[in-house]
Amino acid sequence: MIPVTGFVGETVAVLGLGRSGLSAARALRAGGAEVIAWDDGEAGRAAAEAEGFVLRDLSKQGALDAVTWLVTSPGIPHLYPAPHPAIANALRAGVPVDNDIGLFFRSLGQGTWSEMEQPPRVVAITGSNGKSTTSALLHHILTEAGRPAELAGNIGRGVLDLDPPEDGAVIVLELSSYQTELARSLTPDVAVFTNLSPDHLDRHYGMGGYFAAKRRLFAEGGPDRAVIGVDDLEGLFLAGQLAEGAADDRVIRISNTQKLGGPGWTVTARKGFLSEMRKGRQVASIDLRKIAGLPGAHNHQNACAAYAAARALGLGPRDIEKGLHNYPGLPHRSQVIAQRDGLTFVNDSKATNADAAAQALAAFPKVRWICGGLQKEGGLDVLRPHLGHVVKAYVIGREAAAFGLQLGDVPQDICGDMETAVVRASAEAQPGEVVLLAPAAASFDQYDSFERRGAHFTALVLGETPQAE
Repeated sequence: MIPVTGFVGETVAVLGLGRSGLSAARALRAGGAEVIAWDDGEAGRAAAEAEGFVLRDLSKQGALDAVTWLVTSPGIPHLYPAPHPAIANALRAGVPVDNDIGLFFRSLGQGTWSEMEQPPRVVAITGSNGKSTTSALLHHILTEAGRPAELAGNIGRGVLDLDPPEDGAVIVLELSSYQTELARSLTPDVAVFTNLSPDHLDRHYGMGGYFAAKRRLFAEGGPDRAVIGVDDLEGLFLAGQLAEGAADDRVIRISNTQKLGGPGWTVTARKGFLSEMRKGRQVASIDLRKIAGLPGAHNHQNACAAYAAARALGLGPRDIEKGLHNYPGLPHRSQVIAQRDGLTFVNDSKATNADAAAQALAAFPKVRWICGGLQKEGGLDVLRPHLGHVVKAYVIGREAAAFGLQLGDVPQDICGDMETAVVRASAEAQPGEVVLLAPAAASFDQYDSFERRGAHFTALVLGETPQAE
């Protein structure tokens, strides 16, 4: 645990008692704060009460009297589409609102850091797609190279549940827009921006608000180095804002669609080859084509981001290459589940928006595509250039027929549920084809998470008898 500093003897309120909320409450108490807590769900309140925390409904009038700080969980809206009543109370009372990420950065660096030869460093990774893979991949590279490393944030452990880092350690954080938009302290040593595509637009009141939430990671603390994907306009703009000139190597630009020229520091992946350029000269090259854990151009972009972050931390190209080659991949992200009778079954349940699904489709030439669910903002237009890879679509979800209509003349089967889709796709697929779950939609119409959806697909492919919900 990393105790939260700066609140000794003060009363701090915690709203939302899931993983991050309970972790924050414990860390605040360990740091000497008096903690009151609330969750709108009975299970969260019971969990907190079992650990001895005082409960108080923070949405009621006067509930924040004598409270000096309010810590909220990332999923609770604080501005759009409307603030939670407890947060609205805090805003009116002038009580600062923060989250566990802000507490982490304000509390890190205490204790014995001044005695360390090499103080620990923090790499924070954000973006719409690929941030989980990039985070896990960087953590894997560091571990394989013998560097002590911890993985936390939107993946792995809660940030305040981490062990205090040792001399020379690296903390790798995956941060969502929900986490970056509210944290009052954001001071990573290295910050990574993978890409941007429409997501969570109701929460951020449009693409501008969504980008602004991501941009805070780079603007608030000023990282020593920034790794920026420049294949999107927003990334190109962000890199331009951060760099003092074309040769400024505090910004490492990455791309998997174009050759990046100039005197700056760049890492690109084209036709399956990663290339690092610095001051106009090639520093290293790695063949990514046969790395099983990183299939497709979208994963080659993730490899560029992790490689650039590792280089910013001082690792050599050969050490990084070793980590890339033995990376096992993450569950639910282009995960090969089985190969039999000439067929390959791939679980990409994490493809919860159209951009992520488009990247998955682009990775395979002949696809039996299982898609559908709770559709997000932005529509499916971004998928159209890749629909030629689809032999047939098998549409699931409560609104499967409406989803299927958007696919136009793509051959399709309105299946409704996962079991029907897997049975029909498996029966009709031919050798050399891929049965791919890449829904281009959220899971919540039929599952409580993309993990449960992916696990259901996996169990069906492997011949198990799972529960769908």
